Amino acid sequence: MPGFRLLPAVDQFLKSDTGQALIASHGRHMVTAALRAELDAARDAIRGGADAQAAADALPARLAAVLDAGSQSRLRPILNLTGTILHTNLGRAILAEDAIAAASSAMAAPLALEFDLDGGGRGQRDDHLRGLLCELTGAEDATIVNNNAAAVLIALNTLAMGRHAIVSRGELIEIGGAFRMPDIMARAGAKLVEVGTTNRTHARDYQGAITPETGLLMKVHTSNYRVEGFTKEVPASELATISRKAGVPLLNDLGSGSLVDLGDYGLRREPTVAQAVTEGADLVTFSGDKLLGGPQAGFIVGRRDLIAAINANPLKRAVRLDKIRIAALEATLRLYRDPDRLTDRLPTLRYLARPKTDIATMARRLAPLVNDLLPDGFHAGTCDCESQIGSGALPTDTLPSAGLRLTGNGGDAPDRLSARLRALPRPVVGHIHDGALILDLRCLDADAVLLTALADL
Repeated sequence: MPGFRLLPAVDQFLKSDTGQALIASHGRHMVTAALRAELDAARDAIRGGADAQAAADALPARLAAVLDAGSQSRLRPILNLTGTILHTNLGRAILAEDAIAAASSAMAAPLALEFDLDGGGRGQRDDHLRGLLCELTGAEDATIVNNNAAAVLIALNTLAMGRHAIVSRGELIEIGGAFRMPDIMARAGAKLVEVGTTNRTHARDYQGAITPETGLLMKVHTSNYRVEGFTKEVPASELATISRKAGVPLLNDLGSGSLVDLGDYGLRREPTVAQAVTEGADLVTFSGDKLLGGPQAGFIVGRRDLIAAINANPLKRAVRLDKIRIAALEATLRLYRDPDRLTDRLPTLRYLARPKTDIATMARRLAPLVNDLLPDGFHAGTCDCESQIGSGALPTDTLPSAGLRLTGNGGDAPDRLSARLRALPRPVVGHIHDGALILDLRCLDADAVLLTALADL
């Protein structure tokens, strides 16, 4: 078609100033591929009756926009104003500055990951964390894998493959992504033996199920839901006594396990890892990226002989940690040696302990400033709200908080505004409640962070 002559040839465009600038930013291969695709689209538009000169004039801007969009990472930093501190979909714990610095150093240079600097021979990567974990939990030994599901998997596979694993029916939980404890046990090669009922399990239920085929007893902390009313469970200390008498190990899976007493921060007390060890569990498993406040990891602490058996399992290599997370975890665990400054230095605990009065003061300060940045037809006011911990920790407990209540004209106003905030260069994510978009400010560190993000509206 005659109009096609107005479109540039590929070589001609690549040699132009615009083409050279795009190549400098995105590389010749990417620019060439995108240019050909845009030229094909322009020809299709001209065949459909579009103005050829307009299509040619729009080509450089369209090409630049496509290349810019393609170069952006989908792992974009966002502002978590959902009111959920440990949001699984948003990456859970924010790392401490010390952990970020340690991870950065580990990425930038070779380091003694599995090298014994004293003897000059091969070392063990778990050694960087083993001493700290034993010190903080009181356990004999410790090992580390890439998440808590892997910790449970390898413990079951090591101790109960082809044997019976006895668990209360009320503790057969499902964790995120529809992964269920019975499925993990099956993959580990353990034969599930359910005892008790959904709401009540007694010591005699465990005792009656133990046979020569029993590989272990298992207790699962039901951190992501709560059954109330006519209930009964066997305490970990009593279960430990039963397991010792039977000569089989007890595995206590704490899930989101904490190294500190949450009661000190105004939350309901949950069993700490040290408490689970003291109560007599032979092995305790817990996460690194939830209440502990570090990167994703799974910890197994307990009896030295059982830890040695787990480390000898071929699965250990498949679920081991890389140097970056080991460095970040070591820095995170070191912070727990100084409990007086923990809330100042560890973001997860800082957000948990943040008083509502401070958050409400921030909301009153921000409301008029945010109101001026909102699109026409929208209004920002202050509100009370309730934060939650997230990631399955204390699911029925909330923390009094405060935030901004954004409203607009029309029943779909909250959805429209929410979509616009998610489309910002620094996306802002809240939650919709009672006809408004709520921005819970508990996890906002500074006014300027939100104001800078909203300036692009």
